[in-house]
Amino acid sequence: MAGPKNVLLIVVDQWRWDFLPAMGAHFLKLPNIERLCREGLTFSNHVTNAVPCGPARASLLTGLYEMNHRAVQNTVPLDARHFNLGKALRNIGYDPALIGYTTTTPDPRTTGERDPRFTTLGDIMDGFRAVGSFEPNMDGYFGWLAHKGYPLPDRREDIWLPEGEDSVPGATDRPCRIPANLSDSAFFTERALTYLKGKGDKPWFLHLGYYRPHPPFIAPAPYNTLYSAEQMPSPVRRETWQQEAAGHPLLAHYLEEIGQGSFFRGAGGAAANLDEGAIRQMRATYAGLMTEIDQCLGQVFAWLDDNKAWDDTMIVFTSDHGEQLGDHWLLGKVGFFDESFRIPLVIKNAGANTRAGQMEDGFTESVDIMPTILAALGGEAPRAADGASLLPYLTQPGGGPDARQHLFYEYDFRDVYYSRPESKLQLSMDECSLCVVQDEHYKYVHFAALPPLFFDLSADPHQFTNLAEKPEYAALVREYAQKALSHRMRHAEKTLTHFRASPAGLQEREPPRAPDAISPLAAN
Repeated sequence: MAGPKNVLLIVVDQWRWDFLPAMGAHFLKLPNIERLCREGLTFSNHVTNAVPCGPARASLLTGLYEMNHRAVQNTVPLDARHFNLGKALRNIGYDPALIGYTTTTPDPRTTGERDPRFTTLGDIMDGFRAVGSFEPNMDGYFGWLAHKGYPLPDRREDIWLPEGEDSVPGATDRPCRIPANLSDSAFFTERALTYLKGKGDKPWFLHLGYYRPHPPFIAPAPYNTLYSAEQMPSPVRRETWQQEAAGHPLLAHYLEEIGQGSFFRGAGGAAANLDEGAIRQMRATYAGLMTEIDQCLGQVFAWLDDNKAWDDTMIVFTSDHGEQLGDHWLLGKVGFFDESFRIPLVIKNAGANTRAGQMEDGFTESVDIMPTILAALGGEAPRAADGASLLPYLTQPGGGPDARQHLFYEYDFRDVYYSRPESKLQLSMDECSLCVVQDEHYKYVHFAALPPLFFDLSADPHQFTNLAEKPEYAALVREYAQKALSHRMRHAEKTLTHFRASPAGLQEREPPRAPDAISPLAAN
């Protein structure tokens, strides 16, 4: 398979896997993403390895599990020693451009404590060249609005209030106050086209990030009324949030803590108080924001077509994490449910695609993206990477003999300034973690200091009934707990573990390699 000349990595924010037409959401109008699905390969069992944004993007861009990169929550620093995709691309002659954000807090040992990056949720990961940054504090976007002549309100974020003096903040089909041609999606698209038009014939890599369909859940016209609440699927949840809360202490905490104000500018009240009508309307707005992104991507794809760059470009479309959207009475990306962790992945390689238009059901994870891109460009994946190249999947269903037998993902729920489950659950900081092992049959959730969960996915696909304490499931629970422990042991930090001293001097052992795997970097 011929390698690509260019790579376009599209990373949207908070996009669930099941909000793609290819995954059954046929009500969605996403012609440009559907084109990607027709010409590339869609992965139906793909997960992010961590939530929320900062940990998710750390795993995506370093190829490391959260247990190894340890940027375990938004605001927690990323160790400077970790390699990442941007640095690896520089080693093979690419200048990795980034539009959007990575929500990365710097290593405090590399800078001073007064560094203003420590006052924000996160900044840009070292190694990338920002050519359209959203961080810190969305200043790039708001400055662009001012430059375009838009009069910013005193509270800049009020552009995401619903239009009209009589409007009530919350789930609504009213448009936001900013027009579509000045939305944040339009800003990122303009930055992308500006970058691409300046590249000439030089090979390029572009991380094209979009903020949407991340909250606030309000869309500019005409996307606010593109879908109706009646078109949307009903939320999957128990009859009351209290019944849901009885399932686990962590779930109970989030159902009591999560407020509507994080999802609707100016709104108040608990997210668990949203009725089904409000959830459906929120989902309609969420879908509208997706179509807005699709239209923006259409402009980028049109430039690739017009400049005969489409066939020379590998395109990877994915998200950082999912969104509960009212399922299990939750909003946001928290806990252990599939809605927070399962995300879209579509890969169109350069040139002809053997499996164009097909669906791949094998288990894949966000840590696989970095090795895949590097392998496609002839680069070198770091020895420490926990992921593996997905190039074998592009030519053979199932990915070959070294394909995963299960999914693995993690969540750390220690206190941050805007959420305090650690305090509420009376746990120590380093006890606030969970990991999940999941296959087509069962899902096991292991907590460091809370009761485990075990679900039979055939009988209970929505994971309502915890079987962990049922005597008849004890053997299966033990088996999956062993899988989780073995997985963590196999993926323990391994940067230097293939070296050894000997009477003849330093020896470097060649680790077992899967198809399309490449030798490790010396510098990691």
